[in-house]
Amino acid sequence: MGRFWEEFSVGEVLITGRRTIDGGDVSRFAGLTGDFNPLHVDAEFAKTTPFGERVAHGILTLAVSHGQQNLGGWFEGTTLALLGLDLLDFTTPVRFGDTIRTELTVKETRPSSKPDRGVVVFDVVVKNQRGEAVCTYQETVLMRRKSG
Repeated sequence: MGRFWEEFSVGEVLITGRRTIDGGDVSRFAGLTGDFNPLHVDAEFAKTTPFGERVAHGILTLAVSHGQQNLGGWFEGTTLALLGLDLLDFTTPVRFGDTIRTELTVKETRPSSKPDRGVVVFDVVVKNQRGEAVCTYQETVLMRRKSG
């Protein structure tokens, strides 16, 4: 069972495990979503871009970040809804072979209008193996409460 609303503290930092992004991830994501932008799937085209090579979809990075959070176990069985993703920025490309992890800092906790739930707001940073931020956003989650 994951953590309840009362178990999150403002300023607390949660860090996920790591995951390496490879060409198979990008190919599967392109097939699933239909996003076959040549920047991601055409090596020759990608050589002509400022990146000089294929890079992962930004939304793939976001999806992997979300999966990493769930693998952390903090939200298992206690999350009621993802209320929003705000201030989303893709700051550095994720290249094939990059290893990413997600850091969540609890920015705010507030009770809901219903006594059995509360809201947690996180500042999220996805970093590569060099410690560079590749994606940042704010995530708002509706969580179960122990009491109420």
